[in-house]
Amino acid sequence: MSSPFSAVAIKAKNIGRRIIGYPEENVPVVSVADWFRGLSSDPKRDVLHYFVSMFPIFGWITRYNLGWLYGDVIAGFTVGIVVVPQSMSYALIATLPAQYGLYSAFVGTLIYCLFATSKDVAIGPVAVMSLTVSQIIKHVDQAHPNEWPPQQIATTVAFICGFIVLGIGLLRLGWIVEFIPAPAVSGFMTGSALNILSGQVPGLLGETGFDTRAATYSVIINTLKFLPVTKLDAAFGIVGLFFLYFVRMMCDYLGRKYPRRQRLFFFISVFRNAFVLVVLTIASWLYCRHRVSKSGKYPIKILQTVPRGFHHVGPPLIDPKLVSALAGELPVATIILLLEHIAISKSFGRVNGYKINPNQELIAIGVTNTIGTVFGAYPATGSFSRSALKSKSGVRTPAAGILSSIIVIVALYGLTPAFFWIPTAGLSAVIIHAVADLIASPSQVYSYWRVSPIEFVIWCAAVLVTVFSTIENGIYTSIAASAALLLIRIARPRGYFLGKLTLRSGKSDAEARHVFVPLKDRVGVLKSSLKVDPPSPGVIVYRHEESALYPNSSLLNSAIVDHVKARMRRGKDMSLIKMSDRPWNDPGPKPGQDENAENLQKPVLHAIVLDFSGISHIDTTAVQSLIDTRNEVEKWADKSVEFHFATILSPWIRRALIAGGFGMGTPASDVPMEIAPVVPYRGGRLEHTDDDKFGDLETADIDIQETIPGEAAPIVPENTPFFHFDLVSAVRAAESGLSREASRSSSMAKVPVSES
Repeated sequence: MSSPFSAVAIKAKNIGRRIIGYPEENVPVVSVADWFRGLSSDPKRDVLHYFVSMFPIFGWITRYNLGWLYGDVIAGFTVGIVVVPQSMSYALIATLPAQYGLYSAFVGTLIYCLFATSKDVAIGPVAVMSLTVSQIIKHVDQAHPNEWPPQQIATTVAFICGFIVLGIGLLRLGWIVEFIPAPAVSGFMTGSALNILSGQVPGLLGETGFDTRAATYSVIINTLKFLPVTKLDAAFGIVGLFFLYFVRMMCDYLGRKYPRRQRLFFFISVFRNAFVLVVLTIASWLYCRHRVSKSGKYPIKILQTVPRGFHHVGPPLIDPKLVSALAGELPVATIILLLEHIAISKSFGRVNGYKINPNQELIAIGVTNTIGTVFGAYPATGSFSRSALKSKSGVRTPAAGILSSIIVIVALYGLTPAFFWIPTAGLSAVIIHAVADLIASPSQVYSYWRVSPIEFVIWCAAVLVTVFSTIENGIYTSIAASAALLLIRIARPRGYFLGKLTLRSGKSDAEARHVFVPLKDRVGVLKSSLKVDPPSPGVIVYRHEESALYPNSSLLNSAIVDHVKARMRRGKDMSLIKMSDRPWNDPGPKPGQDENAENLQKPVLHAIVLDFSGISHIDTTAVQSLIDTRNEVEKWADKSVEFHFATILSPWIRRALIAGGFGMGTPASDVPMEIAPVVPYRGGRLEHTDDDKFGDLETADIDIQETIPGEAAPIVPENTPFFHFDLVSAVRAAESGLSREASRSSSMAKVPVSES
């Protein structure tokens, strides 16, 4: 009995047989040549664009105007006033002389404007990076005592890390930063801030006699032990810290109470750091100038001599032996250098409505640090507090950094005599006041818990490891935990067997629409009153919610095969097969049990519909897994099973599925058992013959044409009838094929035996 679709089926069969050899010109979707042609239509233009894009300043400097100048002058001057005391304070965290912080601030604020894609970010010394540099100096000194000065170690770190980050930016590999999620960044930032705070409290109180670069918990314990020996420095430090918080809270309060004068109170609050240091410096000078001992010591710790101008300009001295000594510490320094900057620039770009280029930002950081070593600078990156200040000051372009660098130059050449009397307890107060803002607020931490409890655990782990160990271990812990979570989510994605939910906007069937939802609502997303109808008997609909890749392909196979074996009828009557002929892994029921009684109550498998709307990539292992799935379910059903694919978004996925024999109704006899054999079998396998019953294509779904309204052209190619535009049409096609198979079976049953 001939089917009305036989001619088209034979055509699809012939196409399938040509495709199995995998000549690329016959693949009806996309080829490697298409991919190469899509890379670049004009290579010369693209190369020129690449080099021009490295200097974003050319895109806005020609349109610079007086309105922008006003905002940049205000912001640049404001940041410059803050960056001078902060830079000297952070240099002390790095166990370097104060002037090295000014060197880094000058280079960072000046050079960044040439390469920046963010108008808000302020480059310079930061607390976390300074603490990391101090840990590296400590590590090198322990392994090689007094072999290199701290300044050379810090400069070498800046040069090597800057060169690495520059290379990452030039190669356009900035996307690797995306593998570290926000909670992990917040976790190590919070832990680092706690470490810095604990290390600055002894300086605030004038305590000495223990290592302030040890683990956070150890520093806190020692600080409490040494409270009885607190010195006069505490009078300067505690008063300065109290005044900093008092001025900020009062300005915030008055700004809310008098909105029209909010900007005035904002700038008063901005100048509190400089004002506090000026007052403390005058007080220190009045108290200490006549109380110097014969040995040259003063009653409180003061900054003392800060060299005027640049004294270390020249090529950086890079000792290969030193590079080898600190090689193990370079990864964490590089990660902090790029991670903190990208996180800050993205944050301010999101808040202020513009998009940053991560690769270009890495180039800016790399150039800043490599050139900075010529001036003797140590590693610099984006500062959260100064960037926030710059943004609130109304900055308009990156050119604001030029004025900030001018202020740093003025400080280096004109204010160094006054720096002599700055009390170090006052600088500790400035550090504590600035770094406290890096600690995540309770509401922020609670939001991590609400969004993703697992990421909240990662945040806690990063903080605890940093507090009880080191920053290095804290950042490695957060990155490793995040990577493990990502791999688990890829390897163990969610998948659902779907049913149909009918939604009606009226009483007629024409006004109804069908959506497919999980058959089992495990978390109560759907209302209990809604009825989810399973697909027609013999049809399975499955959605895989992740790209089909080698880590999860076996899970996809197991889910479908196990579902088929549990809920679909077995094609062969196993009661007619001897126990000795059954495979070892299917020994049959226990004595006295009827295997066929339950089997006959199950539906006959006809089609499997796979929803590919959540799959953006598929690899060779996943295609092989689908081939294995098809072979296993067809062996169980003892008949050909249709595989329909819905919502394939990528031509490369179509190409991969066609290479695996899917989509065109290719008979099983023409489909390879393995598309990527690990062990190339040379014999011993039974091959399907041309008259194999799995080669019957008369049930193929090729009569349903999915077309664009008003046009005759189909949405999907005619030679791939098992690929469908959406899930509704795919399920309809599978059910249509089931109906045809059922009608043909019933008509065959009515034919007299003599005629058959």
